[in-house]
Amino acid sequence: MPKDIPVSNGSFLLNFDSDYQIRDIYFPFIGQENHASGHPFRFGVWVDGHYSWMGPEWEKNIRYHNDSLVTNVFLRNASLGIELRCSDVVDIDINVYVKKIEVANLEDKPRQVRLFFSHDFNLYGNDIGGTAYFDPRSASIIHYKVHRYFLISCWAQHKWGMQHYTCGRKNSPTDLATAEEAETGELSGEPTAWGSPHSTVGIWLNLDAKGKEITYYWIAAGMNYDEVAKLNLEVHKKTPEELLNRSSKYWEAWVRKSLIDLNDLPESITDIFNRSLLVLRTQIDNTGAIIAATDSDIIRFGKDTYSYSWGRDGAFVAAALSKSGHYHICIKYFDYCARILSEEGYLFQHYNPDGSLASNWHSWLVDGKEVLPIQEDSTALTLWSLWIHYQGLRDIEFIRPLYETLIKKAADFLVSYRDTETLLPLPSYDLWEERYATHTYTAATVIAGLRAAANFARIFKDIELSENYDNVANEMTEAIKKYLYHDGLKRYARSGSRIEGGYKLDEVIDISLLSLTTMGVLSPKDERMKETAKAIKEKLWLKTPIEGCARYEGDVYQRSEDCPKDIPGNPWFISTLWLADYIIEKSENHEQLKEALPYIEWCGKNAFASGVLAEQVHPVNGSALCVSPLTWSHSAFVWTVLLYTEKRKKLNS
Repeated sequence: MPKDIPVSNGSFLLNFDSDYQIRDIYFPFIGQENHASGHPFRFGVWVDGHYSWMGPEWEKNIRYHNDSLVTNVFLRNASLGIELRCSDVVDIDINVYVKKIEVANLEDKPRQVRLFFSHDFNLYGNDIGGTAYFDPRSASIIHYKVHRYFLISCWAQHKWGMQHYTCGRKNSPTDLATAEEAETGELSGEPTAWGSPHSTVGIWLNLDAKGKEITYYWIAAGMNYDEVAKLNLEVHKKTPEELLNRSSKYWEAWVRKSLIDLNDLPESITDIFNRSLLVLRTQIDNTGAIIAATDSDIIRFGKDTYSYSWGRDGAFVAAALSKSGHYHICIKYFDYCARILSEEGYLFQHYNPDGSLASNWHSWLVDGKEVLPIQEDSTALTLWSLWIHYQGLRDIEFIRPLYETLIKKAADFLVSYRDTETLLPLPSYDLWEERYATHTYTAATVIAGLRAAANFARIFKDIELSENYDNVANEMTEAIKKYLYHDGLKRYARSGSRIEGGYKLDEVIDISLLSLTTMGVLSPKDERMKETAKAIKEKLWLKTPIEGCARYEGDVYQRSEDCPKDIPGNPWFISTLWLADYIIEKSENHEQLKEALPYIEWCGKNAFASGVLAEQVHPVNGSALCVSPLTWSHSAFVWTVLLYTEKRKKLNS
């Protein structure tokens, strides 16, 4: 179940699903240690002897407040005669998640409404060796294990702390006896449980006829008891309402810090633009790592996650944020890249948020021969992104230490890692992490990375080095034209496998071929490039009610059994936006430029109501597929909108 809304402060993140249940809890690193492991933290209501968990019985509208990372959730259960309006936030300064709930009694008689919150913590990502207990000192429920503590408390009708609670122990993953107790409207008050514990708390509210009441519920995250106890006292001192208000004001100021002219763009685009910036911030750890996605739903496939930092995804996110004026959030990311870069100057596939090497999906052996298990584009794109960052901030003091530790090391690797005969990059894994070959997209990113390194070398007066980087980029550009162009098909090939005298070319059409233009290698006016782009549009644009653009012909990743057999693959947000990028690059007047708008608007049409973008969507019904939010989707949206506004400004001048 893809996630609708994340709330985060860079150290503490919670994801909600489409039933408004907490599914993922990360602390103290975003994307590392999921303390919920995708298990639902259920939220339900009891009134007049009837009980209902959040689910199909509820009418739901799950959104954020405008220009904010505070949620704006409407819930209505007609059979219970109850409406709820909820706001959720993780405070910007302290690691406390706050939920505000306004309960409305729709009936013309006084009633007692009971709210229940069930917690299925898997601290450190597993359900072994934990403890849950009622803490009389703070009048709260605390879940803890080793150095992970979560304190749960509330305020209701002028009373602080939990009055109704129970703790239990699971005998199986779905054995949540405390949640079953809630369905009776009562909790037994069991004060402790250990091993594989869970807990449920209740808030009793007495409502007048047609009356309303406001209550607050919060979770504090820390490393020990004293820390969460102090955070709880801070909530008492500041009040939950003040935490909500200050966070809302901060995020509104944050998203509006850059004066980007979005005038004349449809509201559907401007709304997703601001939302994308905010969503990107939720997925960035305060120590620098940019996480691909924190959605645990992908664990069902392959027993792994997207909760890692890829050089590829991180570079695109940092480039988009820098281009939008949010430079400072990227500074720690590039420091992070310098820390994780290998001594040889390359990045492995992905890393954990704390900088340790993550699981590697690539083999060190291909056809029995030792290879580097890398995607070379990740290393190259890091340099490309850093140059975009520098162009905006012009902070030479920040760049100076990175020149030796990141820029030169990575660029020297790109220079050395190439075929001595063809001068193209040596084989590596492709951007989709599926094939090992020499890829046109990879070559394009290497050229862009070397151009960036040459620019930095000129700044530091390393003229000989800058000329070398530029010369290698020039040689590689000519090599692409010579070896990766398919004379028979009259277009570029997505990759080649080395044979004597050249390459056996892969004839499959791939959206990544547009990188030849978008990375600045070839002009969009180049006739070969025009034919390549034409073939991409003809072969990859879906002829279904949803439309959108696939990644490549024959893409089966996340394809459902009910999908039409004749489609190239599911439509991806980044593929659709890359088509728009190419149109923007080649446009020479306003009419041509406007041809890109439908591709950008497609993203808004297929976003969640919250503005969150998944990785891909179902080609017929438009439902979200794979993870959401995907940082790459949101960064691509921001990047495309900024390209559009820049080109419009240029055409106006």
